[in-house]
Amino acid sequence: MTTMSRALTVPAHYRGREGTANGGWVAGTVASLLPMGATVEVALRAPVPVERTLRVERAAGADGAERVRLYGGEAGGGVLAEAWEIGERPQPPPFVPAEEAEEAGRAFPGCGEHPMPGCFVCGHRAPGEGLRVHPGPTGRPGEFAALWRVHPELAEWSATLPLSHVWGALDCPTGWPHLTAGGYALLGRLTARVRRSVFTGALYVVVARQEARDGCELYASAALYETGGALVAAGRALWIEVAPPAADSGWAVSVTG
Repeated sequence: MTTMSRALTVPAHYRGREGTANGGWVAGTVASLLPMGATVEVALRAPVPVERTLRVERAAGADGAERVRLYGGEAGGGVLAEAWEIGERPQPPPFVPAEEAEEAGRAFPGCGEHPMPGCFVCGHRAPGEGLRVHPGPTGRPGEFAALWRVHPELAEWSATLPLSHVWGALDCPTGWPHLTAGGYALLGRLTARVRRSVFTGALYVVVARQEARDGCELYASAALYETGGALVAAGRALWIEVAPPAADSGWAVSVTG
């Protein structure tokens, strides 16, 4: 039974690649329509276009559990993303001290050439225009970190960030540890649990860690911590390695979903 149905348009402001929405932002948007504090898993079925009228529905299944689905346009449009609650909580990578995270961020691989400089999460957007989460290697195998200041303009009139932005901050960092020359991947699934609010003007430590690789499937974990070490949010991501589009240089993992 459908309990909610409405139109949704993703502004181009929240893009990853040009023309498509950032995968973490999309995942957080559909996850926000399920109960707060739950662990939610989101499967991204297809790229989500920006500046087009989409349709989002929340419906209860035969077991009573609700799912949220994002459809591509009017009735009959295919499923672009789907969210549901799960019982298993994602295991966060260990905390990295703020000073160490700040130093790691100075080595962010996208500081020079960036595959998507306009990405809302990890691109070179002006302060307040994008999240500017720029993780770099800590020196430990497969681990990246950054010290992230949440610009006040990111939350508009609120003192805290919306879930869409918090999920975005857990998304892109999981792509960078898998960065390889000639490689290209798309976010296929993101699971997260947000335990605390993220406040504007505050500093947070973002940590991401490469977990495993199984053929074309790339696994990583991420966490958002207060600078004192309190866990704010944790997530895990599945990236699918694919052939790079002909128009791309193909040197980097895609971080768009």
